[in-house]
Amino acid sequence: MKLIVGLGNPGREYEHTRHNAGFDVLDRLADLLNTGISQSKFNALITTVRCGQETILLMKPQTYMNNSGEAVIQAVQFYKIPVDQILVIHDDLDLPVGKIRIRTSGSAGGQKGMKNIIDHLHTQEIARIRVGIDKNPLIPIVDYVLGKVPAEQREDYQAAINHAAEAAKASMTMPISEVMNRFNRSR
Repeated sequence: MKLIVGLGNPGREYEHTRHNAGFDVLDRLADLLNTGISQSKFNALITTVRCGQETILLMKPQTYMNNSGEAVIQAVQFYKIPVDQILVIHDDLDLPVGKIRIRTSGSAGGQKGMKNIIDHLHTQEIARIRVGIDKNPLIPIVDYVLGKVPAEQREDYQAAINHAAEAAKASMTMPISEVMNRFNRSR
């Protein structure tokens, strides 16, 4: 079994904010797979899909961003999912809007949801897709990440969401190293 996790915050007030890029990617991935993510389990919204012989669990933690690891660890322990079969999708302040980066491991880089997952799984060897949201030195970080993407950036943001969803879909059938080579170069 594989696990693909999109990070964000639950609730209408957080929909389509920069910090919910992971949720936006997972929703787009669900569209590509002709499914919805609505079953409640592990303090998350989940669904499972089949891809050949593989079962993939799609997860949107409902624990709020900073506690995302609580939902992830429950699913990992329940299904005995190896860490190398996990992919986390989250926003990244250090990438410009419209860009994505895929990595096989590394620190959380200040992303508190990713840090919480690393803390719960006791490893940084977790694949992730980082979706660029940029930053604005004139706006406090909390206000910035919880803000909506402005109209002039929406096209680039949506292109990144689509690109990340395609990369996540590719990860279902190919090794993450191949996904990196293919998707980190494009766009």
